[in-house]
Amino acid sequence: MVKTIFLFMATAIAEILGCYLPMLWLNHGKSIWLLLPAAISLIIFSWLLTLHPEASGRVYAAYGGIYISVAIIWLYFVDKVVPSIWDITGSLIIICGVMVIVLGNNFDNKVL
Repeated sequence: MVKTIFLFMATAIAEILGCYLPMLWLNHGKSIWLLLPAAISLIIFSWLLTLHPEASGRVYAAYGGIYISVAIIWLYFVDKVVPSIWDITGSLIIICGVMVIVLGNNFDNKVL
């Protein structure tokens, strides 16, 4: 399960980066060449999601919770914005939901 969480975190970073780089180009006048690593990052994101043998809907649901939590971490380290108590509380609630999905399916002898 730890491997799955780290895989989801890498997937989230790839997705966020793939969306962040075009935003830098469009909103902050950065180089159009940022679109190349953005596209590569989104390809990696898509590929990483295929590495799970579980049903895609369940994988996407669990991944979504990790994505949200990684986005809050990104808010702090990249955007330099201190997350509010609501950001942190929401992330913790979402992680509880991810754990219900992942652990619940592990009880059924399935692994994400």
